[in-house]
Amino acid sequence: MMRKRAFMWGMVALSGTLLLSSCSLIGGNRSSDGSRGGAASGQDGKSAPIQLTIRHTQVKDTQKKRLAMLQDVVAAGNPPEIFDLFGGTDTRDYVKANRLLDLTPILQELGLTDKFYSFEEFTVGGKIYGIPMAGYVEGLYYNKKMLANHEIQPPQTWDELMAAAAKLKSLKITPFALAAKDSWVINMMINTMWVRTAGQGAIGGLLDGSKKWTDPDMLQAFEQYQTLIQKGYFQDGSLALAYAEQQNAFISGGAAFMFDGSWANTPLLDPEKSSIVNDVGFMSLPSMGGPGDGYINGGWSNAYGFSKKVTPDQLMAIKEFIRQMYNEPMQRRQLLEEGMPPAMKLSDTGQINPLISQILQVFETSKGTFPAFDSVIQTKVRESLERSMQELIGGRTNPAALTADLQRKQEAANAEESHTKS
Repeated sequence: MMRKRAFMWGMVALSGTLLLSSCSLIGGNRSSDGSRGGAASGQDGKSAPIQLTIRHTQVKDTQKKRLAMLQDVVAAGNPPEIFDLFGGTDTRDYVKANRLLDLTPILQELGLTDKFYSFEEFTVGGKIYGIPMAGYVEGLYYNKKMLANHEIQPPQTWDELMAAAAKLKSLKITPFALAAKDSWVINMMINTMWVRTAGQGAIGGLLDGSKKWTDPDMLQAFEQYQTLIQKGYFQDGSLALAYAEQQNAFISGGAAFMFDGSWANTPLLDPEKSSIVNDVGFMSLPSMGGPGDGYINGGWSNAYGFSKKVTPDQLMAIKEFIRQMYNEPMQRRQLLEEGMPPAMKLSDTGQINPLISQILQVFETSKGTFPAFDSVIQTKVRESLERSMQELIGGRTNPAALTADLQRKQEAANAEESHTKS
């Protein structure tokens, strides 16, 4: 969260007997060498239930509701081997390693193929390997009451955003909450900024060589980000703060703006944690005068994937899990309780929280979407950018040096990929 790949993995085993029609689902247990055998029988001669694990990211205190939804699906029985799967690069790597179950025929069998907004990030070679759980969108959260109290309108342009930040700073109010210890957090905002200045196709251009990190329109974004740093518009001591501290600063009323993803809705709307539950607004990052204005980082890049190595009985369990997890009532529940944009097309989106309604509107009225760069760009380039952005915040590099180094890493990564393909 997406970003999302940086969250801690959780490992849980949920036991019981998952019922399919009127029969218990049974299957192979792990043998002493870790392999799976055929159906196991107990001492009474009856077939033993499947014992498998599910790997997921719903381990944080702020994700209790999502965990409850997952448990409701599998608590009635032993789940198949399931794991959180990120789209783009991660999915392609798993497919290359021959680890993922092809879900194309299962989705067709269950009549779900046309029920989702997009499988794009989980499609490799025309086959679908992951089923999105929810959508996401990244943008600028703002404290409506704080801005109104100081006669600041939600900014529509970069100049207006800078003017608002300057006024807030003069009033000793932190303009932007930021926790930079987790480097992926920094890269959410700069990712959108370089799309604003260089265009929606910038990431694709970096990969095919038609775009360079050192191009003036790319450099511009890093220079404008440096301005935020130099003017002291970010949260003090951000390099020592973990991601949760960014949200804590915002929900406590300690900052006016926060760039984050829609997965942040849970803590923002929790009255036990947030003092601004009724005062949160959301907007796309203001326009910066470039070809990418109006586009938004959003999509469906967090999914469940399934192990390819399953027995026939485990495959039955997988199908039952999909039936129970992916339906309109569950997707609507996720929307209402978690504020997560649905992955499936819903016929009823009424009675949702005003903030969620605003987020969905921003999503739907944008010119278009672009994927998070870290789901597309090569790992070595991503890691280099993460280190470099922390160094930029710490004053140990500058935009020109940063982008020059990134371009060297990009050219090396592109050459390596080209060599591998040939």
